[in-house]
Amino acid sequence: MMDRTDATPPPSADPQAYGAPDPLDTPEAAPPPAPAPAPPPGRPPRAMLSVIAFGLALGTTTAIFAFLLGLASALFDWGTGFAAALSTVFIGYAPTFVGSVTGAVWAFAEGFVAGSLLAWLYNRYLRSSRQ
Repeated sequence: MMDRTDATPPPSADPQAYGAPDPLDTPEAAPPPAPAPAPPPGRPPRAMLSVIAFGLALGTTTAIFAFLLGLASALFDWGTGFAAALSTVFIGYAPTFVGSVTGAVWAFAEGFVAGSLLAWLYNRYLRSSRQ
């Protein structure tokens, strides 16, 4: 015959049997992250330029300028001397709508190359001045 003292308690007496959380097993909250280190004293850090983004920005700006100048020259006879000077640099540029579009494409290409070169040089000079 089995003795009552050796028997295990029924499952209804065990709180874990029904998935109840044990208050002693709850994880503690993680400590907050350490603050970022302070920058070294001296000159403030300078940001580098994105070569592609600066080239796109300058290319877009010059393309818009060339397009609007061509339209203004065609419609209002304004800036014809400057448009004639640009037509010696940009092949196909003329004070017409098609000439303005052609000039805008050339101006974008020239502005992209010039902007990319400027940003690359700026980043090179910035790196050499930090050393």
